Amino acid sequence: MNMRLINTRTLKLQQFHGKPPPYAILSHTWGHEEVSFQDFQSPDLREKLAGFSKIRSTCKKAYSHGLDYAWVDTCCIDKTSSAELSEAINSMFKWYRNSAIAYAFLEDYPSPKTEKPTLNTTSVGFGHSRWFTRGWTLQELIAPQRLEFYDRSWENIAERTAIAKELAVIKGLMTMFSMARPPCSRSA
Repeated sequence: MNMRLINTRTLKLQQFHGKPPPYAILSHTWGHEEVSFQDFQSPDLREKLAGFSKIRSTCKKAYSHGLDYAWVDTCCIDKTSSAELSEAINSMFKWYRNSAIAYAFLEDYPSPKTEKPTLNTTSVGFGHSRWFTRGWTLQELIAPQRLEFYDRSWENIAERTAIAKELAVIKGLMTMFSMARPPCSRSA
């Protein structure tokens, strides 16, 4: 399996063949001026694009968690290559599953003005984040071993296991995301 990762210290892409080193992975919704693989090759260009801030923040967060690498779909996949894009789509669950940690970035969820909120008081607003309306994020919710949610200021909201019941209600799931394996690999 080939995987391209961002070095969290140098912000340069590195290609790995076989098993990659431990990495963080970003789960997000695409927005204005995302940084493509081609854009990422030019430091001057990428830093002018709005989407670069979440790449930089992902790398900072990963580095603070002791990880030298991070993966962000917008810039780690060359979408001009249909073969690479197809391989990436087919590998996505595995990449999220094998990550050391996943960060769910809720760009439209405001930072609380007071003490850290509990999901009992904020689940309505939390659940209205665009992240919860996208189909792709379902596998990004259930696949990672560890998933942390962050608001638009990259303040930690909660870890997935701490808000499992609220997430099940928000996504309309039973407790599917707590399963350790993809549904097709569970034995009956």
